[in-house]
Amino acid sequence: MKSKSVFFCTECGNETPKWSGRCSACGAWNSIVEQVEKSVKSGKSSRIASPVKASNITDIDTAQEIRFPTGMGELDRVLGGGAVKGSLVLVGGAPGIGKSTLMLQICQHLGAFAKVLYVSGEESAHQLKLRAQRLGVDSGNLYVLSETCLGKILNCIEQEAPDVLIVDSIQTLYNEELDSPAGGVGQVKDCTMSLMQLAKGSEITVFVIGHVNKEGSIAGPKVLEHMVDCVLYFEGDQHMTYRILRAVKNRFGATNEIGVFEMMDRGLKEVENPSQMLLSGRPEDAPGTCVTCVMEGARPVLAEIQALIAPSSGSNPRRSCNGFDYQRAAMLLAVLEKRGALKLSQCDAYLNIIGGLTLDEPAADLAAVVAIASSYLDKPVPGQMAAMGEVGLSGEIRSISHLEQRLSEVQRLGFTQCMIPANCGKDLKVPSQLQLLPVRNVAQALQLLVKGAI
Repeated sequence: MKSKSVFFCTECGNETPKWSGRCSACGAWNSIVEQVEKSVKSGKSSRIASPVKASNITDIDTAQEIRFPTGMGELDRVLGGGAVKGSLVLVGGAPGIGKSTLMLQICQHLGAFAKVLYVSGEESAHQLKLRAQRLGVDSGNLYVLSETCLGKILNCIEQEAPDVLIVDSIQTLYNEELDSPAGGVGQVKDCTMSLMQLAKGSEITVFVIGHVNKEGSIAGPKVLEHMVDCVLYFEGDQHMTYRILRAVKNRFGATNEIGVFEMMDRGLKEVENPSQMLLSGRPEDAPGTCVTCVMEGARPVLAEIQALIAPSSGSNPRRSCNGFDYQRAAMLLAVLEKRGALKLSQCDAYLNIIGGLTLDEPAADLAAVVAIASSYLDKPVPGQMAAMGEVGLSGEIRSISHLEQRLSEVQRLGFTQCMIPANCGKDLKVPSQLQLLPVRNVAQALQLLVKGAI
């Protein structure tokens, strides 16, 4: 059997006949890798000989989609209401963030009604037992296999016939028929394809743990994320106790849904009220802080934006953002200087989002503007006021989506005032005991802050 070399991009999966420094499909640099694969023997066709028959879409029964709880309400929320039987879920995150802990914890609940096989290529069975004892996992339906060879794992799955399979991690598996080492692009792609065929053909729910590279994406080819049904990212700072589980792809539910956990001594603990968690310890009567409400999937979450404006000691003022888009922060600073008459070009500006949350929607613009102006003017924002709205280049405040849902969350957390866009609509249902402060542009927002009307 002859072998040949193929070249493909690790970002988009595009194959090329030869190596090049830049991918012609997606434009990524230094993403072309070589993979040696075995070719098919000449004279034999690779087509499937067995006949197949297509099904009419009206004859397909959608009631066969079976969901089951994982025992973690936050994980069920991110998955869209629970795990789907026969689905393939990819869980990615930085080393030590808690991926293996989360997967091992759900085994206790799953073991009550299903047979679970935990395959680990990084830890021995003895190490898994010690970690399970620390987490309080002692289910009789949990089986552990410490193996990295894909063929042996598939044979074990055929003998044990589990209902749920957990693989930790996909980068440690290898197929003996391929010459590349474990963790290579070809190995990761081939092993994931085998697990996907297993999940669809045998109706086994498969959870796969994947490591991330230095850019923050799943290590391996980008096509790996297109093969699976759900892609979940475990985010958070290792030096902080809170973790955020975010869905970036979900064929059975909403994307950008988040679940919040707290890392404790005995494992992960669910945080059912993330807004209250993110606002805990908020200073009173301190300039440069404002609360906003962002939508994480279908869940409104309150977040605290902190800003610090200080005179610059050099000719090039410093700009720093943590949890907020740098380019958008630079735009808001320019709008405040042009439309709000604040001399921010001569000041250092720092923007920080409390709790490790990342704000990526324009609804947080108005709160960021209020926080920056509050720090510049050294005038504190009232502790019971929130702000939400998108800021345009001409300084106008534009309307945002899901405003009623955001206002309900603001009122539920005890806030009594909320600064919103003036053109939000006449049919807006305002919660009781919540005063709205409509503003049309940045200048009006600054006037309310200076005059003390809020």
